[in-house]
Formats: sequence, C-alpha cells, structure tokens
Amino acid sequence: MANPVKPSEESEKQQLSLGTEAARQLATTTKSVPQMQGISSRWLLKLLPWVQVSGGTYRVNRRLTYAVGDGRVTFTSTGAKVQVIPQELCELPLLRGFEDTAVLQALAERFVQKEYKAGEVITEKGKEADLICLIAHGKVNKIGAGKYGDETVMDVLADGDHYSYEALLESQDYWQFTVKALTPATVLVLKQDAFEAVVAQAPSLQKHITDFKARLKKKQDTSGQAAIELAAGHKGEPVLPGTYVDYETSPREYELSVAQTVLQIHSRVADLFNDPMNQTEQQLRLTVEALKERKEHELVNNREFGLLHNADLKQRIHTRGGPPTPDDMDELLATVWKDPSFFLAHPRTIAAFGQECSRRGIYPTSVDVSGNMVPAWRGIPIFPCNKIPISESRTSSIMLMRTGEKNQGVVGLHQAGIPDEIEPSMNVRFMGINEKAVISYLVTSYFSSAVLVPDALGILESVEIGRS
Repeated sequence: MANPVKPSEESEKQQLSLGTEAARQLATTTKSVPQMQGISSRWLLKLLPWVQVSGGTYRVNRRLTYAVGDGRVTFTSTGAKVQVIPQELCELPLLRGFEDTAVLQALAERFVQKEYKAGEVITEKGKEADLICLIAHGKVNKIGAGKYGDETVMDVLADGDHYSYEALLESQDYWQFTVKALTPATVLVLKQDAFEAVVAQAPSLQKHITDFKARLKKKQDTSGQAAIELAAGHKGEPVLPGTYVDYETSPREYELSVAQTVLQIHSRVADLFNDPMNQTEQQLRLTVEALKERKEHELVNNREFGLLHNADLKQRIHTRGGPPTPDDMDELLATVWKDPSFFLAHPRTIAAFGQECSRRGIYPTSVDVSGNMVPAWRGIPIFPCNKIPISESRTSSIMLMRTGEKNQGVVGLHQAGIPDEIEPSMNVRFMGINEKAVISYLVTSYFSSAVLVPDALGILESVEIGRS
C-alpha cells in the first residue's frame, strides 16, 4: 500500500502564485546605461584654460633669447660598451647648430667610458678642469660650498645630462664643484687635449667656436633674453640709455592636432533596438569618452606638443634619492615659483609621495576644488592623471604648471564653433550608409597645448614608486 502524501509535502509541490522567472517575461527590466571602465577623472582637460585658435595654428611670440640649448645627450650600447651618438653632441651648448658630421664623428670617437661606484668622486673641486663629462647612466650629485663653507648639493644629474663644456673653452681653469656618484654610474669623458686636437684639424669647428664665444658676450638678462637697457636711481640729467625689445624671428607655431574614429552602427540596430535606450546615442557617448581619454593622453605624451616632452630641459629636475620626498616637491616648486596652479602625477606616484610624508611624520593637508577634496602640498593641489607613464623600472614623473595666457603659463588649444559640433572643438559628421546597411559617423576632436614661457612648466623626473 502506497504511503499517503503528507499535507506539508503536497503544499510544497503545488505553486500557489506566479513565479519570478515567469513574471520577468512581462516586466521591463531596469537597466543601467553601458558602463566603461576606462573613463578617468581627466583633470588635465578640466583644469587647462582653453584658447580659441580660429586659424588652426597658434604662434607663441617671445622675446629674443641668446641662451643656447642645454639639451640631453643620447647614447647607444653594445653589451657593456656605451657610445655617444655623434649627432647628439649638438645638444651641448658649445656645439648647438654645428652640422659637420665628420667632425662630430671624430669627437664622439674620442670619448672614453668610465665606471664609478656609488660614493666615488668623478671630478673634485680645486683640481684642473680639463674635460667634459656625459652621464650615460646613473645619478650623480653636483656638490659645492654653502654660504658658511659646508658642503651642499647644487644639482642632481642623471642619464643624458652633462658637465661642463666651459672647461673646453679655457686653459688652466679649475673645478668649482665636486661631482660624486649617487648610484653606480657610467660616464663618458672627453679630455681637453683630445678636443683641441680635433679643433686644430677642423676649420669649420674653429669658426663655430669663435661665433659661440661672440654670442656669449652679448648682453642678456638672467633668463638669457636680449637685455633691455634701463636707468634707475640716477640724479640730475644724465643721458638715458636707448633701447628696444627684440623678438624671436622664428617663433614656434602649434597646429591643432586631431584624434578621430569612424563609429559604425547597423541600420537594423538603430531602427529596432532603441527602447528604452537609443543605441546610436549610447554608442556615440562611449566613443566620445574614449576620444577624450585619448585627447588627454596626447596632451601628456605626444612628442610634438605633449607636456612631458615640451618642458624646457632646465626645468627638469631629478629626485635626490629615489621616491618623491617633500624636499623634492619643494625643489619642483622652486622651478615654477610664479603662481603655480597645480601638480599632476600618476595615482601611484601620489601614493608614493604620501608614504614618504608618513615616514617623516608629515601629513599634507587637502584643499577643496569644486567640491572635491584633493591632496595638496604647500597649498598647491596634486591631481591624479593615469596618462603619465610608469616605466618598466617603476619610475614616473610629476608635473607642476602655471596656467593661463595672462599668467604666461600652459594653455590648451582648440577651435570652437566647427561644423556639426557636439562639444567645443569636437564634432560628429554623418558619412552615409554602405551597401551592407551600416551607418557611419566620423567623430573628431581637434586640440593641442602650448607652454608660453619655459618657467611655466616643471617636471620632477625619475621618481621611484613602490619602494618599501
């Protein structure tokens, strides 16, 4: 005889109401708009003042400057052997503009490679200055005497830096500072007698050096600009100096760069699947977000106009050790001391700076920026920017800038009012429908950036992150 079904078991088998799975067939699901992980805060785009460039080109006029370039030198290596690229010697102030490749090759071949351990002296104060040194790899301290006779670090030099071309122009001169290796360092040196041997056989180099010395004698102010003659504090009726303000004859021009893509949507999707969300609108929204991310990336990294590559080399400094310390940030502030606007750094670099502050028992304050609490140093906000790269050696950079045309700072460039514009200097143009019923839209953004004067942008380089 079969066992009778208990009432409790029978009630479990019988469904007394509509189930949720069936009910969902008649319900409209509440949905989010499509999400995109790559969207960042894009502080640089928000903070840069944007200048209207109606003609597509922006010219930066400056006063004439006699200051010759003080660039960094590039090297090649084969195994442990390091050599300077001959054409890169033109980055030295003494050889800027010199074009005789045969002479440059002869000079490059006379550089001698030397290796130094951390703590070793490379050149010593008071000894005869009879060579030029190129830092191929590593970091060195340039040490001089302080006001009261104590030693002080005058500068930190690293890969591509050099000192001191002046030693090759004079005889019987002596080092005014000591250079000591901070890390293991590879240095290429050119002795004065080797340099003079090449000069003696190269009339073109002799003429170039004569012209270089003549340029050094021209009057210039502390910024290397052609001096404006003035008189002050005089009495009576002296003859006042006559003067004029000279300009650069070949000022730099910035053309608006472009970022573009073609958005493709099948007509069937655009026609039939637009409820509750417009498919074309959502596709366009995410495409625009991606374009803005690329725009900020280019403003930071583009070799033509990107800020990392357009900072003046005299505005680039290195950390005294490895991680970013409060001392390093103060040093960076000294490079952009006239009305600095903000720091910009990778989030992990900001974390490394916070760790260094905690290690020293320092707790930086935060400032309110449009309702957002942002970490700050000396009252200057530090904004995150994930477009600043981190190298394989886990080093990055920190930028500090002054912004705005009136402040002679850093500005963004765009052209508002272009056809089919959806945002300033960004437009969407219908390109047609092909034989496969695919609708195409051209999405374009025009932009660039300019550093109006060199001291508007400073960069702290070789910043180590992740050190315990």
